[in-house]
Amino acid sequence: MIFVDTGAFLARYLFRDAHHRSAIAIWKEVTGTPLLTSNHVLDETFTLLARRAGYAFAAERAERVYASSAIEIVSSSRDDEQAAIGVFRKFADQAVSFTDCLSFVIMKRQGVRTAFTFDRHFRSAGFQVLGVK
Repeated sequence: MIFVDTGAFLARYLFRDAHHRSAIAIWKEVTGTPLLTSNHVLDETFTLLARRAGYAFAAERAERVYASSAIEIVSSSRDDEQAAIGVFRKFADQAVSFTDCLSFVIMKRQGVRTAFTFDRHFRSAGFQVLGVK
């Protein structure tokens, strides 16, 4: 199973994204692999898509993601969020986002070791990454 982060979604959908070509290639590689993301990642993704490409565009992508059977979407629990606070403190010197900290906690809870991301923080947190060179 592979955890999909905000940057992977953005790079897939935004042609001007610096990682667009890499993202398209990686999406093709992971076809058929179980994918996981969180409601927090999707919140971040659709908000940023709306700001960069328009709200109608973001809403269309949201509908597609939520209708997809290829991506499992999980929500954080209160325990996850409290655990993420500790991770947030631990990585404070790296300016990691709280969403990323929640992602790390969710990945550990779900037993996921690999993230599709262009964010170096996942590697710093000890995960394998697809996307970051």
